[in-house]
Amino acid sequence: MSLLRKLFGGRPATQGASGDAFPPPVPDQTFYAIGDIHGCAEKLRALVDHVNAEDPHAPLICVGDYVDRGEQSAEVLRLLMRLPDTRPGPVVCLAGNHEAMLLDVLDDPQRSGSRWLRHGGLQTLASFGVAPGGSEDRTAMAARLREEMGDEMLAWLRALPGWWQSGNVAVVHAAADPWLPIEAQADSTLMWGHPDFRRMARTDGVWIVHGHTITEQPYISGGCIGIDTGAYTGGPLTLARISADGVTFEGV
Repeated sequence: MSLLRKLFGGRPATQGASGDAFPPPVPDQTFYAIGDIHGCAEKLRALVDHVNAEDPHAPLICVGDYVDRGEQSAEVLRLLMRLPDTRPGPVVCLAGNHEAMLLDVLDDPQRSGSRWLRHGGLQTLASFGVAPGGSEDRTAMAARLREEMGDEMLAWLRALPGWWQSGNVAVVHAAADPWLPIEAQADSTLMWGHPDFRRMARTDGVWIVHGHTITEQPYISGGCIGIDTGAYTGGPLTLARISADGVTFEGV
C-alpha cells in the first residue's frame, strides 16, 4: 500500500451557504473521520495504522458504507469489529445506506435482493464466499449469507448508530436536515440524504462531516465537510483530522 498523501488542508472557511458568518468547527477534542470504505480493506488498515501512530487516544469515526462495490467487504467488517480491542482511543462506526440495504436483503431477500445486487452486493457476496443464484434463490442466498456473517456481526451491524457529535461538529453518513437539530434527524435522512442539505445553511452553527456523495477532493464549505472520495473507484480513502486548530485531509 502506498504512503499516505496530503489531499487538501488548512483552516476551513467560516462562511455559511447563505453568506452569513458560520462559526469555526470546535470539537471537544481532536478526532479523525474516515470516508466511505466500500470493501477497501488495505486502504482502511493503512489509515488506522496512521491514526494509531499519530494520535492513538483520539476518537476515530467511520462514516458508513463499509460493504459493497469493493472486493473486501467481509474483511472490512471484521477489521472494524476488532478495532475497539486494538486501539486505546474510542472507535465509532456509523450506519451507511449500504449497511441498510444489506440488512434489508437479509430481512426480505425477495423484495430487496435485486436492488442490492445492482448496487454492489455481488462483491459483498463474493467476499463471504456466497453465490448469488437466480432470482428464485434469493431466500437461500440470504440464509447462506447470514450463516457466513454470523450472529455477532449481524448484531453489530444492526446496532450501528446514525450520528456522532463532538462540540459543534457532527458526523453522519449522508446528510442532515438543516431545519432540525442533530438529535431529531430521521434515520433515512442520515443514511440517504436530504434535498436541502448543502443548499441551506444550518442556523445552529453545527458542522456536518459526511460521506455518501463522491467528490474528486474532500471539501470544506458552508458548514459541511465531505470526505467520500471514491476509494472503490481508485480514488483515495480519505482521512480527516478535525480539531479546534482546523481541518486537514490525508488519503491512501
